[in-house]
Amino acid sequence: MSYIDKNLMNSENVVYRANLHWVIFFWPIVWFIVALIFFSCGGDVALAGILFILIAILTGIPPFINLKTSEFGITNKRVIVKVGFIRRNSLEVLLNKVEGIQVEQGILARILGFGSITVSGTGGTKDPFHKINAPLEFRRKAQEQIATVQDAR
Repeated sequence: MSYIDKNLMNSENVVYRANLHWVIFFWPIVWFIVALIFFSCGGDVALAGILFILIAILTGIPPFINLKTSEFGITNKRVIVKVGFIRRNSLEVLLNKVEGIQVEQGILARILGFGSITVSGTGGTKDPFHKINAPLEFRRKAQEQIATVQDAR
């Protein structure tokens, strides 16, 4: 059971979930491609491919753990974000306490569809979360829920 599901309040439902973008695996992919190049050369050079496969695996473990332990969700009452396994960073802000959700994307991030979100809550809370898949969609869903909460008042 996920962190978000374990921490739902009474009559709270998950409306939207986001995850990290595949770009977190950039360096493992690069090392794997280098390994394939060395393997394709054949002979003694192919042995270096084994080294690059090991590097790809070792550099791929931390992003894989990040992918599996990061959760981004919007419920009908809160924005909930949890990142990390051993060292955990979590954010839970009631929708009526959210002042804004900032999205930052460079050119490459816009092309590939990822970015950073910063959730600003009342009281000065500002927590950035990086390399989120479809951050504009996350913000749009949060804004829809915030509008729903405000309309219910």
